[in-house]
Amino acid sequence: MSVSLSTRKSIMYEAVENLADRAYRFIRQELQEGKLTPGMQLVNRKLAERVGVSVIPVREAIHRLVSEGLVEHVPGAGAFVRNPNREDLEELYVLRDALESCAAAEAAHYITPHQLDDLDALMTEFHEIRDLVSQRSEGYATPSQFHRWLDCEAVFHQTVIEASGNRLIAKVIREHSAVTLVFESQRNSSRLLTMELAERTCRDKEDLLAALRAGDGPRAREVMSAQIQRGCRDVLAFLRQQERRS
Repeated sequence: MSVSLSTRKSIMYEAVENLADRAYRFIRQELQEGKLTPGMQLVNRKLAERVGVSVIPVREAIHRLVSEGLVEHVPGAGAFVRNPNREDLEELYVLRDALESCAAAEAAHYITPHQLDDLDALMTEFHEIRDLVSQRSEGYATPSQFHRWLDCEAVFHQTVIEASGNRLIAKVIREHSAVTLVFESQRNSSRLLTMELAERTCRDKEDLLAALRAGDGPRAREVMSAQIQRGCRDVLAFLRQQERRS
């Protein structure tokens, strides 16, 4: 039985799409592990060799990362790992405060039992990491502990955004990569996660969860806003400290 041209094209497209997903996951992992650092150029050919695919899926993967704000395309130069400065981060935190505090208020009315269970599971993760950090004489997290913490942070905030049921808020946050870029920019700063910060963040998130369970929109908005503003101050203060040391 012969296969139509349109069917063959569809099969080829699906194959390229699957390879692009594979390339995307590989590059994303390299970014998370700090192997691809801010400002580094992404060379299609070299990445394709490492992933074991042609340059076409790599190009598709990089295009996806550009749309997420993790990579920036410089005309005539190529693609580079985005290196947000303090001003970029401050603007992203302002955007997050405005939108996520509103999302938290709406989530208090629409969050499902399943989503609350997901947040409870994340709180268990947060507490486990906090306890691990407390056992370290250095007073701050290891890179692997910090990466795990940031992963939980991103999922926690995305879950609250989804629970709001507000597609416009979710769309604006996604288009500006507000959550993703803020957390990804911190990957190489494990000293930021001290025992004090971990303990305070856990308390804040427990307060937010209590407001969400109680259906208290104003309280959920207040707690989310305070948490994001405090996070902004902590991150910017840490970056200033690092700059003084360098």
